[in-house]
Amino acid sequence: MSVWRKSSYSANSNDCVEVGRRIGIRDSKAPSAHLPVSSSAWSAFLRSLKA
Repeated sequence: MSVWRKSSYSANSNDCVEVGRRIGIRDSKAPSAHLPVSSSAWSAFLRSLKA
């Protein structure tokens, strides 16, 4: 089973993006579809947000 996490800022809302470790990202409103993302691509994305 995959483990998905969403931002703590989302509280109990279903309008958020969820992240799954070694899995990808998905929209909580459409959980059956997800976008695979490599760990290096995700790290680069996070670095660009912090810059």
